[in-house]
Amino acid sequence: MEERIIAELQALFAGESSGHDLFHTLRVTRTAQRIASQLPCDRDLVTLGALLHDADDPKLFATQDYANARRILAGCGVPQERIEAVIAIIRTVSFKGTDSVRPDSLEGQIVQDADRLDAIGAIGVARAFAYGGARGRKMYDPAEPPRLNMDEAAYRANRGTTVNHFYEKLFLLRELLCTQPARDIAAGREAFMRDFLTQFYAEWNGER
Repeated sequence: MEERIIAELQALFAGESSGHDLFHTLRVTRTAQRIASQLPCDRDLVTLGALLHDADDPKLFATQDYANARRILAGCGVPQERIEAVIAIIRTVSFKGTDSVRPDSLEGQIVQDADRLDAIGAIGVARAFAYGGARGRKMYDPAEPPRLNMDEAAYRANRGTTVNHFYEKLFLLRELLCTQPARDIAAGREAFMRDFLTQFYAEWNGER
């Protein structure tokens, strides 16, 4: 089933270059499975939730009621009750500023943590600039301060610089993680990002 879902996702994400591609999904799935192996959870449900967490991402698709995820799961013969459990995970994954929610289930928490971990560290830096470039955003502008404490509507409408995104979202994620294994992974990744910005600012100002 996993191979069939991946084949569907490969077609779904064809041409995607903003950091929300098939490779992102596969990394999130591997990380979710790594976290799940340390916790008492339904590992198969974690895998399904991770694989399909971006299948109906509104940044990429204009689907209603998670139509892509439902179609793929139904096509794989997944029972309706199981489909609804996967959809419940997908509903709560995304970062929504101050409107972000903590999933009720451990499986949902694991998938959300894995997705957020892929937004920080070296991969997170690369994805931030890939997404900013794909959306025509400036890399950095010292005259534009970050906008903090945005709700979902303000966060979705925000068109700030990529460097501001570090403060508006990325540096908030470690404190929002639900599981201890994820927090352990996040510590080193966040430190990398802070070191990156130290070097970035130094180079920007001609100091290094």
